[in-house]
Amino acid sequence: MNEMIVEVTDSTFQNEVLGSVTPVVVDFWAPWCAPCKLVDPLLDELANEYAGKYKFVRMNTDINTQVPNEYAIRTIPTIGIFSNGRMVDIIIGARPKQFIKSKLDENLSSIGSGQDEEPSPMSTELY
Repeated sequence: MNEMIVEVTDSTFQNEVLGSVTPVVVDFWAPWCAPCKLVDPLLDELANEYAGKYKFVRMNTDINTQVPNEYAIRTIPTIGIFSNGRMVDIIIGARPKQFIKSKLDENLSSIGSGQDEEPSPMSTELY
């Protein structure tokens, strides 16, 4: 696992994600999930590419159930983008790196302008 990606738990989520001054990308995953294994190396690369712009964390949904339930995470992998203590976008399912990058760039623009928006319905379409 990439040392730039921090493992978070139900008990550390508040401080690591909601309390972060940097926007956070949360990878909701489980060890048995084959599509999650496809997304892992992409997020490792993106964590390096977006260092200083986003903080990247992972949450094992088999061990941590409270936070995924609070955010209605029903499918994994799911990538949540958080800013200012709330989820501003969501990507459901294994998606290509370029799609994830475009969502990160789009959200950096809106976060930087102070125009956080509700999650885009297009980001929940299955690939």
